[in-house]
Amino acid sequence: MKTNKSLLSLAVACGLMSVATTANAAGFQLAEYSATGLGRAYAGEAAMADNAGSQWRNPALLTYLEGTQVSVGAIYVDPNIDIEGTSKAGSVPAHASDFAHDAVIPNFYLSHKYNDKFALGFALGTNYGMETDLGADFAAANHGNEASIITKEANLNAAYQLTPTVSIGGGVRYVMAEGSFGAVTPNHMAPLNGLTLKYMEGDDKAWGWQLGSLWQINDANRIGFTYKSEVELTLEGHARGLGFDKVGGSIFNPQQYAGSMDLALPATAEIATFHQVSEKVAIHTSINWTDWSSFKTLEANIPEFGANSSQLIKHENWEDNYRFAIGSTYQYNSKLQLRTGVAYDTSAVSEEHRTATIPETDRLWLSIGAGYQWSEQLSLDAGFTYIMAKDAKMQETRVDGAKPLTDPSDFGGNFEGEVTGSIWLIGVQANYTF
Repeated sequence: MKTNKSLLSLAVACGLMSVATTANAAGFQLAEYSATGLGRAYAGEAAMADNAGSQWRNPALLTYLEGTQVSVGAIYVDPNIDIEGTSKAGSVPAHASDFAHDAVIPNFYLSHKYNDKFALGFALGTNYGMETDLGADFAAANHGNEASIITKEANLNAAYQLTPTVSIGGGVRYVMAEGSFGAVTPNHMAPLNGLTLKYMEGDDKAWGWQLGSLWQINDANRIGFTYKSEVELTLEGHARGLGFDKVGGSIFNPQQYAGSMDLALPATAEIATFHQVSEKVAIHTSINWTDWSSFKTLEANIPEFGANSSQLIKHENWEDNYRFAIGSTYQYNSKLQLRTGVAYDTSAVSEEHRTATIPETDRLWLSIGAGYQWSEQLSLDAGFTYIMAKDAKMQETRVDGAKPLTDPSDFGGNFEGEVTGSIWLIGVQANYTF
């Protein structure tokens, strides 16, 4: 099933960030691919060959992994996000507490060094996801009161060592996505409160690709670069609600329509460095870029509407986002490695375009972690991160170009508010070499 809704829910996911989180990375992007990297705030990932999970951020790192390796783990995400504001229709207070759901993000990785120069890898994880529920009594529910987006991704990767100092890698990505979005008339619109304005749900599957490279400058320093392609989705499913150009059925039971919505998961890139400062201490850094400027509008396509099949949901007008991270590892002894890191995510939305359904804002990461070599073949990792989201104002006003009675503000007024919050992350990882 695909749908306009999925896309919109993705949009909501954007601001709340990820499978139940609000903003672990910018938009609806998920950074949580391993507990190993979590402990250093994902600093230097495109240059760090810890275990089979390294291929997720840079497939060229497969040439650094000996033998056959398996890595499996999960990260628990606990977001605490609140919105306080006012619905301008009658100046009704609009409040939602802890509206982003908790989530567990699992992962699985397998690598195999075929010979001295060639290696293969397989990965299962996710790059995008979220689930939020502001409640039916949210006074700005006409602009959106529930949303979810779940993506699953499988990678098949390969890497080759071109020279003793340069490796390259690449892979294909198979992405499965599903989502939903809902908006209803708020309670202060009685006796018409609780009516569905827009409900959408759907899914799609699509292909993408990734490329990576690694330069071992000398024994103590290396640089990695990686690029993930844009993935184009057409979320197909069904839509219903009063907020469309044409409505069949009654006001209390609007007709359901088949529909779809195009969504492009943005391209990303990372440049990372690794520096072995001393026998025990290493420093690593990352700069990440995400092409969020490709996310301009949300449009639902309902073929049954004929010439008016394209339905404007809202303008988003996002902009490219950057992430800066620095971390360190300390080899305490032959078995125990300690990790720490700090990162800063810039918002993908400017102040004038931030909205209630996408409370996207800057984020500061503080991380610690550890790795323990249990035996010659088995190692265990754990990471902990606290994310502070910058308090940010938001607004939902009339949609430019919307026709009468298709605009959310027609069913409850404009909304102005502020989002506040924080996120706790804790992850564990087990790695085994055959």
